[in-house]
Amino acid sequence: MPVSLTVDTTDITTPDLVLTGAETSATERVAALLCAGPQARIDEPAWVASARDHWEELPARLRRTLRSFRRDPGPGGALLVRGLPVAAPGLGATPVTDGSVQRTANVPAAVLMLAACGLGDPAAFRPEKTGALVQDVVPVPGREDFQGNAGSVLLTFHNENAFHPHRPDFVMLLCLRADPGGLAGLRTSCVREVLPLLDDVSRAALHRPEFRTAPPPSFGGTGGLAEPHPVLTGAPDDPDLRVDMAATKPLTERASAALEELRRLFERTARTARLEPGDLAVVDNRITVHGRTAFRPRFDGTDRWLQRTFVLADLRRSRTHRAGDGHVLADPAPHDA
Repeated sequence: MPVSLTVDTTDITTPDLVLTGAETSATERVAALLCAGPQARIDEPAWVASARDHWEELPARLRRTLRSFRRDPGPGGALLVRGLPVAAPGLGATPVTDGSVQRTANVPAAVLMLAACGLGDPAAFRPEKTGALVQDVVPVPGREDFQGNAGSVLLTFHNENAFHPHRPDFVMLLCLRADPGGLAGLRTSCVREVLPLLDDVSRAALHRPEFRTAPPPSFGGTGGLAEPHPVLTGAPDDPDLRVDMAATKPLTERASAALEELRRLFERTARTARLEPGDLAVVDNRITVHGRTAFRPRFDGTDRWLQRTFVLADLRRSRTHRAGDGHVLADPAPHDA
């Protein structure tokens, strides 16, 4: 069956913050400081500490926007900042290698890490892209049907690493190059907008531990067998969300019906943002699912290119999973999930 490449009519691209030219230049100057010298290695603890220190030098409006979002992500649970420096003329071709990452500091990667340090602490997962803190999100030849960032089919709604006990609190996506076909779009749906639409039966079912979530394909099947868990947890009027529509399986009939209702409401409330170079999208992974529209990659060096960083708001909670108190989490044990 051919893949539908219809443009999504829920396209929402209005940014929450548009940087002025002066703010873009100021951000680039701060990022460039992190790229100087032979030791500008993103994954080194000393480099991350330097990024944390330089966060305070970013433009005040950018810092205020990120801090406000950390405290309250609003009804949509996603943020769009426009006008960040990505040095487009010097980018080179979009990578086509599976597992592509950025380990040497450049301006876009430094911008991502600076913003991550304002939201919390950057983090990565060892089985996924070898635990790099800045990861390329690009289509890969031969992986078109993959349910993950290397694919180009419709990517179903999910909380990032929903199976993991220490899944990211925030997912950050910085656009270096837009999809030349104009089809690829980041889709989001927030439980804050879905909750009032859920009937009482479905809401109650989603609060029961009658769901099991497997690790995503990008983990290569690692991570153990997750224990049954609820999809909704916490405050009944403002719950957290834990689900992956491609990997969460209902364990009862009532759970199955509730999950299908949730799927329908995600589609009903979905918003789509077609990112432009210099756009930073931040998704609150605690309350918002995300996905991507289908698109047709060219594999000629001009394809859509995002860079991704995960953020933990409280790094301490994952201490048992991080060797040497670093930023990379190892596989969870089966009973942890």
